[in-house]
Amino acid sequence: MFVGTGSDVGKSVIAAAFCRIFRQDGYRPAPFKAQNMSLNSYATPEGLEIGRAQAVQAEAAGIPCHTDMNPVLLKPQSDHTSQVVLNGRPAGNQSAGSYFRREGRGELWREVCVAFDRLAARYNPIVMEGAGSISELNLRDVDIVNMPMALHADADVILVADIDRGGVFASVYGSIMLLPEDERRHVKGIIINKFRGDLKLFDKGRQMLEQLCRVPVLGVVPYFTDIHIEAEDSMSLAGKGSTASRRLSSAGKGSTGSRGSSFADKQVQVAVVLLRHVSNFTDFDVLERDPRVHLYYTSNPSDLDDADVIILPGSKSTIDDLYHLRRNGVAEAVIRARRRGATVLGICGGYQMMGREVCDPNHVEGDVERMPGLGLLPVTTVMSGEKRTRQVTCEYGRGYEIHMGATTPLESPSPLLHLDDGRDDGYVVDRKCMGTYVHGILDNAPFIDYLLEPYADKLQQPADYDHAAYKQRQYDLLADHVRRYVDIPAVYRILGEAL
Repeated sequence: MFVGTGSDVGKSVIAAAFCRIFRQDGYRPAPFKAQNMSLNSYATPEGLEIGRAQAVQAEAAGIPCHTDMNPVLLKPQSDHTSQVVLNGRPAGNQSAGSYFRREGRGELWREVCVAFDRLAARYNPIVMEGAGSISELNLRDVDIVNMPMALHADADVILVADIDRGGVFASVYGSIMLLPEDERRHVKGIIINKFRGDLKLFDKGRQMLEQLCRVPVLGVVPYFTDIHIEAEDSMSLAGKGSTASRRLSSAGKGSTGSRGSSFADKQVQVAVVLLRHVSNFTDFDVLERDPRVHLYYTSNPSDLDDADVIILPGSKSTIDDLYHLRRNGVAEAVIRARRRGATVLGICGGYQMMGREVCDPNHVEGDVERMPGLGLLPVTTVMSGEKRTRQVTCEYGRGYEIHMGATTPLESPSPLLHLDDGRDDGYVVDRKCMGTYVHGILDNAPFIDYLLEPYADKLQQPADYDHAAYKQRQYDLLADHVRRYVDIPAVYRILGEAL
């Protein structure tokens, strides 16, 4: 089990690496995280919902994802409430206060233990992941994801710490020393993650940590930027959003005085609107790496002025995000861009926003019963409490649906996609105005070609890109990276297995 000194220390990526390593070494591993909090989710083959991180780890392990790998998923809807997804199905909305109370925790605890036991009967080893810090003392009595889960599984625990953020000695020592003795005995190793610079400079620090904690440091893993593994949550978008405007201004008219001779003329400028409740942001990972595209994330209306393509992504709170798009001027900027000839594509919640209105008569999302849409598509959406989750195939390839609400055409149907189950999906006004409920549609090269075709005159080269093969190569590169810097034989000795 990989646990952390805090959030965003790299537990998910390290777990994915070991899923790949164990698979390479002839084992049949599977990932497990009892409770995940993320808006980045995925539909299993059975049409149920889990955290995207466990789907990525399952892919690294070479197995289909399943709800037993993430039995409890919390999808934040506001600063205080989350939708609770239990075994892949919505189980209601709860405030943080009500979710973390002692009453009722026994049921969740039983569910996660049963899910783990089922998984452990089918795979070996189970690569478990904790959440946040293992030393949140105020939540110890209601914890179902960290050390109590390790005790249930009798797991060997490895503590992951992020040295890049500073304070690594205090965070490692404090995390271990704050554990009760019965839990502390399960901590068998430490991995220092995201190191920058000369590794030799940390040799003394490594020795000091081992002396302080009486736990071996199994490895010091350097920070990397050349291996691409899908991120677990939207914190990674903050950096992308902040650098987007700088890249656009330096590549566009800000650096040359005109776009005619700039680098921007050689790529299609794609802007993803950065929503407050953005979900499934990995929809755009393939576009980020397409050499024909410069993709950036923004919530600034002026950043949309030079965009060739604007994408409205998925949202966990469509009406609230639509309200804020109107309030901050982005909605007007999107409509203005459409009028000047830019492409506008909406995915899931973004598709709903592009219609004439979004209605919520049953208060599924909140108190607002109706919000005017952008009016770019002749459709209307009514929110409902039933969530649709399924994997789908269409003429462009594969994807998945995760949404609440139904969207109905107000004019003659003009579907964007034709699904293999006989249903139609989405709406297309013309080649530059369309929406769909299908996440992952942009993972398919034929759809990207369709999206970019109106801008063929500015493209330097066609994309020659196999996304599935690319992802498999990234898992292998990640495994190679971790093997190089972590004492893998020591990990196997901890597990009691022979190499």
